[in-house]
Amino acid sequence: MHYRPLGDTGIDVSVICLGTMTWGEQNTREEGFAQMDHALAHGINFLDTAEMYPVDVRPETYGHTEIIIGEWLRERQCRNQMVLASKVCGPGHQHIRGGDCRFTRETIHTACADSLKRLRTDYLDLYQLHWPDRGWTDFKNLGQTGEIEDTGADRAETLAALDELIQAGKIRAWGVSNESAWGTMDFVARADAAGVSRPASIQNAYNLLNRKFEFALAEIALRERVGLLAYAPVAAGVLTGKYLDDAHPPGARNTLWPSNTRYFDEQAISATRAYVGLATELGTSPEVLAHAFVLSRPFLTASIVGATEIWHLDRALEAMDFKIDEDLQARLASLHRRYLVPAP
Repeated sequence: MHYRPLGDTGIDVSVICLGTMTWGEQNTREEGFAQMDHALAHGINFLDTAEMYPVDVRPETYGHTEIIIGEWLRERQCRNQMVLASKVCGPGHQHIRGGDCRFTRETIHTACADSLKRLRTDYLDLYQLHWPDRGWTDFKNLGQTGEIEDTGADRAETLAALDELIQAGKIRAWGVSNESAWGTMDFVARADAAGVSRPASIQNAYNLLNRKFEFALAEIALRERVGLLAYAPVAAGVLTGKYLDDAHPPGARNTLWPSNTRYFDEQAISATRAYVGLATELGTSPEVLAHAFVLSRPFLTASIVGATEIWHLDRALEAMDFKIDEDLQARLASLHRRYLVPAP
């Protein structure tokens, strides 16, 4: 396993992070335990979760993923071996704090306390703002084209609340997620001016079908040491090719919840077919190629692998030994230009 620094925090994390959003919905408690055992045995020290998990998000299962992780940490007695990340959700779900999930001091402190209780721990290593509360959305958009209705909390208050949690020892570092270049740099500038901790990471989607991160955020990640925690490295399973030709594999995420259309327009399907074909030509599985691409990025801190089966995690581990040479890099660049961000 390889490890990289989490910003300037002094924390080193495995380049593969175990994602957890299926535990309590697609995966049982026992399956979640098995995945965490397997990850730990292979040197993965980084777990990422969120208060709103599991997905599909609904009141009946709210917080169940954190509960499963907390029970595992208690039974295995391995809290000091793990880097544990969670998130406070932004607005949009009426069953979470009555729908008022702006990043106020009260919201952040309450959400953190509840997560710590479910996770059976005194502290989080990384606490993330799950998505912006200010009317900006990163999902499915190539960029902002209209006016932003700024309905979020005062950002100075948000920053102060996070610093209070750090000073109280309840979190060690904080980060952003599904964030824009402006939002990231605004927090960096505010933190520097206030003399408090900067965001240590940014968790955004990044994969062969969605390289939007490179347009503006990659330079920020490199220059400001706000490294990428890449979620959906195989595009929610799409880059495996399992959905091609209108296939609906039993138990697969998009079979269960077909409303997730992010990776399924005509251009994305054509791009997927091209990447799957390239992997076949190279004699490897398409998911190994997809994982290897993400792992090769210089602005990456960790790639978040959300596995429903242990062998899914094994494909990511296998990708660590798959080398992308100059010729393959050029071929991937050519496909990128042909299919430019088909699934933002």
